[in-house]
Amino acid sequence: MSNDVAATETTAPPSALAGWAMFDWAGQPFYTLVQTFLFAPYFANVVVSDPMRGQAAWGYAAAFAGVIVAIGSPILGAVADSGGRRKPWVALFGLMLVVGLCTLWLATPNLEGPIFFLVLAGYALAFAGAEFAAVFNNAIMPTLVRSDQLGRLSGIGWGLGYAGGLISLALVAGFIVTDPTSGLTMLGRQPILPLDSAAREGDRLVGPFSALWFVIFVIPFFLFVPDHRTAKHGIASATPIRDALASLWKTVRNLPNDRNILSMLIGRMLYSDGLAAIFVFGGIYGASVFGWRTFDLGLFGIILAATGAVGAVIGGLLDDRVGAKNVIVGSIVILLIGFLGILSVDKGHVLFTIPITEKSAGSAAFSSSGEQIFLAFSILIGLVAAPVQAAGRSLLARLAPPDLMTQYFGLFAFSGKATAFAAPLTIALVTTMTGSQRWGIAATALFLIGGLIFMLPVKEPRR
Repeated sequence: MSNDVAATETTAPPSALAGWAMFDWAGQPFYTLVQTFLFAPYFANVVVSDPMRGQAAWGYAAAFAGVIVAIGSPILGAVADSGGRRKPWVALFGLMLVVGLCTLWLATPNLEGPIFFLVLAGYALAFAGAEFAAVFNNAIMPTLVRSDQLGRLSGIGWGLGYAGGLISLALVAGFIVTDPTSGLTMLGRQPILPLDSAAREGDRLVGPFSALWFVIFVIPFFLFVPDHRTAKHGIASATPIRDALASLWKTVRNLPNDRNILSMLIGRMLYSDGLAAIFVFGGIYGASVFGWRTFDLGLFGIILAATGAVGAVIGGLLDDRVGAKNVIVGSIVILLIGFLGILSVDKGHVLFTIPITEKSAGSAAFSSSGEQIFLAFSILIGLVAAPVQAAGRSLLARLAPPDLMTQYFGLFAFSGKATAFAAPLTIALVTTMTGSQRWGIAATALFLIGGLIFMLPVKEPRR
């Protein structure tokens, strides 16, 4: 029996399963520390002195990286299915991630000139490296366990990713990144490294820290995960790119014949873009409105990461009870409520019209009523962020024909990447045209509403 056949009928050793799941743990700090809670707000508010211009610049960089990911991911995913080794590709794109993250060290306050664009290029390189590496890591998963165990393995990886993001955030915010006014970390102590607070070296170290975290914790993946060939009879295709494109075209050409799955994939594409934009730009908006320091952003991130872990468990239980589609639709509605609530808060008002006392300079984290309401709506978003993504995967598993499951999950991955540039680009354009951060981020609601509209007609089979 060839390796590729055996891999689909037997379960890999526990060391291989743990090594595969550790990939999510290794890569998560890029999303948690850099793209969401720490570096992105620092860039928009400190590296660029004008928050509006900073948000727009970050949005354009994210949009550029999203275009690269959208073009490359489906082709690379199809190449992975056409045969050959995957781990060398993971190593290549992992190196891109590490190099891009290390470039972020150059992001000094009030940065201008060529180095400014080099930092943005480093972020885009890291973005593309993380997403492309994930394509090949995901392609390895079906070779490790039987089909009836894929959800379990995927869930373990998802959970480890949450844990990795939470722990890395706690370590960085508690022991490395400092408040420039006091020179202390969020735990009120001196950082474990002799860093220059005025030069914001703690914030800049977030990138290299995330790179080192990836290098260390991805080692079990390369040591223990088998790298089976997936082509027929274990022989890689002689023309993998051509075969991959032909397979991808065949799948896309046949997709309109199943409007149920087509509507589901379009809906998933839209609401995933909106959710990603909320996490990328929500911290930027909060830091701008309340003048959050690193301590505040770190605490904000820890609260939302913990909330997301709780939401993942609750969502999984609800999925089995009420169905994946209902979980998705309900989650999108809650996302819209939470998102509208966040936008309703500014320095002097909540719920758009109710006046409040502005946050006092130097006051404790979340001590003002505006911050507390902002945090409450953010927690609401955190609770449904994991369920809406996990339920999308389980819904497709119930809709797709069993004999075409791999092809449809490849298309599912494509739907999450194809328009990854659209929401950041929309935010950047609207921010630039209106001169308002609030209106720029508000454009995200269009993607959530679009996703809801396409999900409503989807019919989930009875179980």
